[in-house]
Amino acid sequence: MLSKTPLRLAARTTQITPFLAMEIMERAKELELSGREIIYLCLGEPDFATPEPVLEAARQAMAAGETRYTHSLGRIELRRALADHYRERYGVSVAPEQIIVSSGTSPLMLLLFAALCDVGDEVILTDPCYACYPNFVRFVGGIPRFIRTRAEDGFQPRFDTVEEALNERTRALLINSPANPAGSVLSGRELEQLARLPVPVVSDEIYHGLTYEGEEHSILEYTDQAFVLGGFSKAYAMTGWRLGYLIAPRQAMRTLQTFHQNVLISANSFVQLAGVAALQQGQPYVDRMRAEYDHRRRVMIRHLEAIGLRVRTHPAGAFYVLADARHICGDSLALAKEILEATGVAVTPGIDFGEGAEGFLRFSYANSVENIERAIDRIGGYLQGRGSGRRGSA
Repeated sequence: MLSKTPLRLAARTTQITPFLAMEIMERAKELELSGREIIYLCLGEPDFATPEPVLEAARQAMAAGETRYTHSLGRIELRRALADHYRERYGVSVAPEQIIVSSGTSPLMLLLFAALCDVGDEVILTDPCYACYPNFVRFVGGIPRFIRTRAEDGFQPRFDTVEEALNERTRALLINSPANPAGSVLSGRELEQLARLPVPVVSDEIYHGLTYEGEEHSILEYTDQAFVLGGFSKAYAMTGWRLGYLIAPRQAMRTLQTFHQNVLISANSFVQLAGVAALQQGQPYVDRMRAEYDHRRRVMIRHLEAIGLRVRTHPAGAFYVLADARHICGDSLALAKEILEATGVAVTPGIDFGEGAEGFLRFSYANSVENIERAIDRIGGYLQGRGSGRRGSA
């Protein structure tokens, strides 16, 4: 009789690092179940309800039987609405045939890097950056090539630094504006410079619609050879709907579509029709949410600085503040865990976003002003006691 061999997982899976924001949240949920009151400032999830026209469109679509597979690129109604949106908002021409709609941007990122990278090819990423980016690149056999960024630049890439990092294996530069974790926004001039690079720019524009200072630009205003990731989760408060899209140059579309047919088939039909309603009727709701986020942003910055945390990059978009806590503790994961256990406030350790954010903590202001003020007051009281000797420094 053959003996059973031990289960062996693929070597590439060992390169996937934990998403620490989720791990902090999961511990917070455990504490909550035990009876603790928890204030969540760790995740980038809007606390607003999905706009009513979006809900109504989904209800009507389900009632009408719109529950079957769609075209693998997505429903034509939604792709046309997205093309209209980019023309009206950014003055760029995008054909519906250049758009793939899927169940969020994450699977599209995986498909895109699979299309761009052979084993050993490189994608330039900023350090810090969104925690999942390097894992997508690694999983398809690519190599994340990190460039260290500076707080005075909003932790955004400089053209000359990117240019120096290019080599024969570079396949793309990935940018994010408005950015996670720092909330910084690239100017039109900076985007125009990056668009001149000899490699494609992959622009994650998921936080578009949530810019508070300056103008919001798409990379497509400066080149038609870029890849744009966008979606409905953040601006339209639709995280659980899982609806995102990828805009790509025409010559890449057939490859991307074939991958999508095999891996995901299509996004949910009724959710796509809800996306049409978001684009056509949701702007007044987005405007109100953005105004409230802007108010919370100012409140959070003021309170963080009052308790001694240093905000070296004031966010101009998204809903995050990256605060410097290196004078308190150089181990951001240990500090985030300590704060959670001691105060019941969940925040994200900077190391989740790369070595360049080690010692920082990311605070999300996708929560009420009341909760933000209570949370930071709790942290301030705890840090004051910690510094006076009730706890040793880590």
